[in-house]
Amino acid sequence: MAKKTNQRIVYSTNPDFIPFDDSDEYEVETLPPQQQKLIISLDKKQRKGKKITLITNFIGTDEDLKELGRTLKSKCGVGGSVKNGEILIQGDFRQKVKELLEKADYKCKLSGG
Repeated sequence: MAKKTNQRIVYSTNPDFIPFDDSDEYEVETLPPQQQKLIISLDKKQRKGKKITLITNFIGTDEDLKELGRTLKSKCGVGGSVKNGEILIQGDFRQKVKELLEKADYKCKLSGG
């Protein structure tokens, strides 16, 4: 099978030109907890009135985000999920999540009602 080339370059006068390879995916490095600024909020929009604790602003890989979500869910003793770069914890656990994250050296702030 032939190697896929970049179809967007029409012509280049640079003799050392190397086409950009789209196959290399850019991997985001996970910042250490001290550099993270997480936002904890309560959300009940489009959830039939059920409340969830929402943790946003995590900068890092999906695996690290899922691991943090798994840890928070088990410490709170409830269910939840990790979707679209956000951690969702079932129920109103804002204060408990804030304490757990601060104990793990994350910077976080409570937001919203």
